[in-house]
Amino acid sequence: MRRYGKYLIYAALVALVLFVGIQFLPWGPDRNNPEVTSTPQWTDPAAQELVESACYDCHSNETNWPWYSRIAPTSWLLGRDVTEGRTHLNFSEFDRFKDGMKEETIESVQEGEMPPFTYKTMHISAWLDDQEKQIMVDEFERIFE
Repeated sequence: MRRYGKYLIYAALVALVLFVGIQFLPWGPDRNNPEVTSTPQWTDPAAQELVESACYDCHSNETNWPWYSRIAPTSWLLGRDVTEGRTHLNFSEFDRFKDGMKEETIESVQEGEMPPFTYKTMHISAWLDDQEKQIMVDEFERIFE
């Protein structure tokens, strides 16, 4: 039993060294937010607030980068999610995304695909009830016209 304890200590030390070591890798997200070039013409302030709290961290150039976005490997995952989110829909460059995104955006909210579960686990405001989803869907019907 004593021998296994020694291996466990060695394994913990190796894991600690690896964790510290990956913090110095020059790979990860650029946490700068690009310039906002165009935004939706919101008609409902409540819907705008919902979208900003549930969607903007990944789907805008106004990402709030939390403290853990500076710690690898979490920083790598967040960077990937933000890059991917901005590629699919970016409310800060809305003129580029306005055409052809209405149905996909509405469907992803109605089916609960957005916001994703991994985001909701860290952001309680992203848990949307049916009424909040409908508020967002109604607003998306208007702004994507």
